[in-house]
Amino acid sequence: LVILTEWNEFRALDLERVGSLMKQKILCDFRNIYKQEEILKFGFLYTSIGRADINPEENSLKIRAKA
Repeated sequence: LVILTEWNEFRALDLERVGSLMKQKILCDFRNIYKQEEILKFGFLYTSIGRADINPEENSLKIRAKA
């Protein structure tokens, strides 16, 4: 999933449902509308602009330590 807009429709996605429909849970958020901690809960590989990428298998402890 690639997000290129800040429209409200994309700010309120049901990430659990979206993830269940995807073959691979990869989210590219090029407007930084989601918090990294929120994305981590749903197990997405997450890429954004100006922030570190999140790979739930490698980075879960790093993100939790910041919270």
